[in-house]
Amino acid sequence: MALVSGRIRLFVTICLLIVMSFSLSSCLTLMGLVNSHKTSVKKDYYKSFSSDAPLEQKYSQLGPFTVENSDFPSENKNIRKYRFWYPTEIFSTQHKYPVIIVVNASGTPAYKYEEWFKRLASWGFVVVGNEDPQAGTGETTSLTLDYVLHLSDYHKFYGKLDTNNIGIIGFSQGGAGALAAVTEYENGTFYKAIFTGSAAYPFLASNMGWKYDVTKVAVPYLMVAGTGRSDDKGVIDSSKEFAGVAPLSSLIENYSKLSNDNFKVRARAVGAEHEDMLARSDGYMTAWMLYQLTDDKEAEQVFLGNAAEILHNTNWQDVEKNR
Repeated sequence: MALVSGRIRLFVTICLLIVMSFSLSSCLTLMGLVNSHKTSVKKDYYKSFSSDAPLEQKYSQLGPFTVENSDFPSENKNIRKYRFWYPTEIFSTQHKYPVIIVVNASGTPAYKYEEWFKRLASWGFVVVGNEDPQAGTGETTSLTLDYVLHLSDYHKFYGKLDTNNIGIIGFSQGGAGALAAVTEYENGTFYKAIFTGSAAYPFLASNMGWKYDVTKVAVPYLMVAGTGRSDDKGVIDSSKEFAGVAPLSSLIENYSKLSNDNFKVRARAVGAEHEDMLARSDGYMTAWMLYQLTDDKEAEQVFLGNAAEILHNTNWQDVEKNR
């Protein structure tokens, strides 16, 4: 996952300092080059994760479904392919499956983290991604959602998707892109839940051209980040100097701007650096989507009420929620 490594953190800092001198497109081009050398998520990567919290441990691993994937071409040069991971049984049952749209992090087309898609789909989702390496504006995500919503009657997934239960997930730049997809595009109203991992904080996102307005989010939202310095450098004023990708102050700000009419949760993974957040958040990200898209009562126990597992899990701190 293209969560920020040391080289990328340095690049982001420099990019913020020179954003008035260089065009945004130049910054994004440089970012793509930096990230082009990132390695793929390794096979069975989730097996190295362990938690004493039983539900976090359960949902961080493979689910009960075997998984296949299919690709469909796109005329959009950034999307290139619409990529579907799905339970193998989907074509032998009348059941419709909830959908999760994934927004890529910087320089991270879906082919770089296929194992992540496979693991998530094993919990009974149709997980849809694309090959856009710079998805922060939300545009290609909106186009991908349109593709899902308007499948022709001869498409292999026609009639197989539960379009009343669509979630969206994004990490880093992809977190900003997920928020943009929900708030800046007309079809954003189709999303039923959102999860972001270390989403680029508003000042950083704005400088990079990744506009989002969290006050427009009208669906349940789980936001997480790491406590490490790559996510939070501990600066006093994050509008004057680079504060890390997703400092605690940004989570607090975004959380406070969300309506209390919707379930909202914020939390930070203890000791996690930005690049760790993919695996570190897998368990609760999966539980969140199961809870919101399938009304899973066991997954609900992670988040709901005073006995919620996330409140008592030492892997997480700075937890706040409104239900």
